Amino acid sequence: MVSPIIATVLLCSVFIVVVVDVDGGNIPTTLDGPFKPVTIPLDNTFRGNAVDLPHTDPLVQRTVEGFEPEQISVSLSASYDSVWISWITGEFQIGDSIEPLDPETVASIVQYGRFGRSLSHQALGHSLVYNQLYPFEGLQNYSSGIIHHVRLTGLRPNTLYQYRCGDLSLSEMSDIHYFRTMPDSGPKSYPSRIAVVGDLGLTYNTTSTVNHMISNHPDLILLVGDVCYANLYLTNGTGSDCYSCTFHDTPIPETYQPRWDFWGRYMQPLISNVPIMVVEGNHEIEKQAQNQTFVAYSSRFAFPSEESGSFSTFYYSFNAGGIHFIMLGSYISQDKSGEQYKWLERDLASVDREVTPWLVAIWHTPWYSTYKAHYREAECMRVAMEDILYRNGLDIVFNGHIHAYERSNRVYNYTLDPCGPVHITVGDGGNREKMSINHVDEPGNCPKPSPSKGDYMGGFCAFNFTSGPAEGKFCWDRQPDYSAFRESSFGHGILEVKNETHALWSWHRNQDLYGNAGDVIYIVRQPERCPVKPEVHKR
Repeated sequence: MVSPIIATVLLCSVFIVVVVDVDGGNIPTTLDGPFKPVTIPLDNTFRGNAVDLPHTDPLVQRTVEGFEPEQISVSLSASYDSVWISWITGEFQIGDSIEPLDPETVASIVQYGRFGRSLSHQALGHSLVYNQLYPFEGLQNYSSGIIHHVRLTGLRPNTLYQYRCGDLSLSEMSDIHYFRTMPDSGPKSYPSRIAVVGDLGLTYNTTSTVNHMISNHPDLILLVGDVCYANLYLTNGTGSDCYSCTFHDTPIPETYQPRWDFWGRYMQPLISNVPIMVVEGNHEIEKQAQNQTFVAYSSRFAFPSEESGSFSTFYYSFNAGGIHFIMLGSYISQDKSGEQYKWLERDLASVDREVTPWLVAIWHTPWYSTYKAHYREAECMRVAMEDILYRNGLDIVFNGHIHAYERSNRVYNYTLDPCGPVHITVGDGGNREKMSINHVDEPGNCPKPSPSKGDYMGGFCAFNFTSGPAEGKFCWDRQPDYSAFRESSFGHGILEVKNETHALWSWHRNQDLYGNAGDVIYIVRQPERCPVKPEVHKR
């Protein structure tokens, strides 16, 4: 059965969510900026409980039998008239010798209809099984349950639907679940509330984040990478807050894939009813035999890749009312000659700002973070892609990766710019790697320029600044002007687009009362002052 709190989210069309301004006064807007940089002092009395839920916790245990569906989720297609329903049947296998389940033995069926009516429509989909294999003796291999993805089409905008999924022939069908479609695209049409969260994990902090997020009644959830942190574990289930510190002598980075199943079970009450859109983070790389990567991530979630013309799980786009979302990959090529960049050019060229005035981009690694962790790690991506996004009038950027919160002033190329986007880092979902607390502008914290770590970040692009207050240095010696607000606390954010020019952003700390906000601002578009100026590319 759908939980009462989720049913309330879906069935009510109007909510009263009290957003309390930090100073108790009027909510500021970006037109009041740029703002003087603010750092909220670290609160050592609240560190949260960044301890993973154990496999014995009832929230992550398997509660179905046979081939009954579990880990059910909803995700969006490219437009309002289509969604994806995903679920898993059968039990995973882990050990030295495994025999994968046969996806052909269980059908992928969704029965659905508008709320209050019969489940008169039926859609068929596809299924798969993925393996996580290791070419070393003593490591346990993994084979997933049967993963199903079914696309529903011909849906009405802003309409509540009910559905159940499974295999009728086996009498293995789920309970009834619900979802609401996105509004039709247009300058006056927007989802009420969009939750944004990153680096979520599956800790007791995670449960606090999710409970706070539910209390804000989101219509859509954006997860900006780093899902369940299965790669902080050995294949035998032994975990660590710092894998490289504890397991530095393993022949290959291991993962404990059942953590993915635990995460899917825990999240089902929420994401079986509220659509979730995900982009990959570094904890989804999960290298295995034959140098395969991102297999679990690419298999478990449904993506509107084909619908948005990308044919990749790493980058895609979709509309939610009058917002065009672009999801980009931090861990594949961002070169202008690469497939992702070429797709980005095509996607941006297809956006009609009269229909979708707001342009929002999401990727994992931030370009404008002032925390020591991962400082300027994505500089190659910024160098390659910032200009085309700026010229196309990007409004907001959401990132994760840094386990803290930070909001920028409008910025372009490290310079305050009234036409630049607002960059918001929300990698504070609550994972077990703990919180980021050190800033590069504090004495002794500035790292030396070095190539980006790993094979996925584009090499060496981060040099000393050549102009501005930090000229000749790799870091500022004070909080940079482009950093408007930063705080090390766990939480999530809520985006409420009000019309074609105003969007309310609020960040909610786990330690605060429900409904309170630790940071709140209206992000205001100025299309007359900042017209879209797409590049003309010579062929």
